[in-house]
Amino acid sequence: MNTISAPDIKRKGIGIVDEALNDGPVHIIRKNKLNYVIMSEDSYRTILHDLAEARLATSEADIAAGRVEKGTVEDLMDQITSTE
Repeated sequence: MNTISAPDIKRKGIGIVDEALNDGPVHIIRKNKLNYVIMSEDSYRTILHDLAEARLATSEADIAAGRVEKGTVEDLMDQITSTE
């Protein structure tokens, strides 16, 4: 992953980030620590899509394994408060 220091961005402007993004996400170093990651909008949307797909697959597996109970919010609240 590319790295750029915060002072370099201040000196050279956002163009340095745009250029570095051509090779993928960019770590921004501030006070000698990796503090931020900048990525393209397409990369961000891909990550969100992949996370949503993984969450959906997990939920479907929970349903198939019978780990999901159907009911209302009131039913759930009754279960929670009755175990106290």
